[in-house]
Amino acid sequence: MAPAELKELKEQLRDCWRRVLMCIDYRQLNRVTVKNKYPLPRINDLFDQLQVSGDGIKVDPKKTDVIRNWPRPLTPSDIRSFLGLAGYYRRFVNEFSSIASPMTKLTQNKAKFEWTNEGFVVYCDASRVGLGCVLMQNGKVIAYASRQLKVHEKNYPTHDLELAAVVFALKIWRHYLYGIHVDVFTDHKSLQYVFTQKDLNLRQRRWLEFLKDYDMSVHYYPGKANVVADA
Repeated sequence: MAPAELKELKEQLRDCWRRVLMCIDYRQLNRVTVKNKYPLPRINDLFDQLQVSGDGIKVDPKKTDVIRNWPRPLTPSDIRSFLGLAGYYRRFVNEFSSIASPMTKLTQNKAKFEWTNEGFVVYCDASRVGLGCVLMQNGKVIAYASRQLKVHEKNYPTHDLELAAVVFALKIWRHYLYGIHVDVFTDHKSLQYVFTQKDLNLRQRRWLEFLKDYDMSVHYYPGKANVVADA
């Protein structure tokens, strides 16, 4: 390719990138893709299972009904079978490995299967020093977490600090909490109304969008009773 042609091609690619209108002829890719020789599915097959709209690319819900209605695995072999199926869609699931981690542990022959309907409970608290939270289920502690405040966080008002503790807990325990109901307890009373709060600043708006990804209820728990998270 001549230097002038190469320069023109680069300009065209940059223009497509800026406009987000780049399109690849997938038929040409399929012609050079040897079937059954690569772990990735053929592009034609993928397109049949996707919905493309102005909001982006999503998996067709009809194609995931089989996964949602999959019978409860009872043996390590059942777990491997399900993970193999779910793994096909891992490109659409953020932090798939972390979410699947509890099931991956059950692939060991001596693993103990305990399926319960108990939801998770999270206790959160914040101070001018750091954030703390506790994950519990059925009255038993599953995990503790805490961290020091970052420099810019030390200027946060109390409301934002307490909300930061909730966001912190949901992020680190996403693989436990995403997709199920969770009760969050805080000693900051106004957080009960976080989903109906008006006049939000940019930071609060960003956090609220994050919280909406979770099936959660926020409850007020007096500071004197919230001794676990305080510790």
